[in-house]
Amino acid sequence: MDRLADSLRETPIVEKEGYHYFIHPVSDGVPKLDPKLLREIVVRIVRKADIDDVDKIIAPEAMGIHISTAVSLMTDIPVVVARKREYGLDGEVALSKATGYEESEMFINDVSAGDRVVVIDDVLSTGGTLAALLDALDGIGAEVVDTVAVIKKVGGENAVDEAGYHVKTLINVDIQGGEVVIVDEQGDD
Repeated sequence: MDRLADSLRETPIVEKEGYHYFIHPVSDGVPKLDPKLLREIVVRIVRKADIDDVDKIIAPEAMGIHISTAVSLMTDIPVVVARKREYGLDGEVALSKATGYEESEMFINDVSAGDRVVVIDDVLSTGGTLAALLDALDGIGAEVVDTVAVIKKVGGENAVDEAGYHVKTLINVDIQGGEVVIVDEQGDD
């Protein structure tokens, strides 16, 4: 049974300033996130991602946190969260991101040159968050071993592709006629 695909077929769509946005437990925390679905996602990430000899998992706030925490518990790799607020700690790096519905800053702490990292996020849609995060990690001198997004929304511009980064995904979807359509149940490798 593919819980992820089944759950996406049933998810509602809302429009925010011309952007079609699906509401899903992985990307929004509503409705409730079934532990069996989360477990399926984590197992698929661990199988798909190159996590050998990785020092840290990097997760953008907010919805990458629960997925990355579950992966951390399964792999014993520590998690670093790119936060939406500044702390002013030594070595903190700011980055600006633009998505289909907002522009904001994020801040990375506790990542150093030479750290081998894997980046995990919930959704790759416009690519604004991941492109900015990957650029910042490159600027720090961290080695991004792999990047995985659970869900990829296809169609439209994608800042990650435009920046030349590769992101593995677990499932690819499109929004057509007010519904989520599964484009590729295996995602991208």
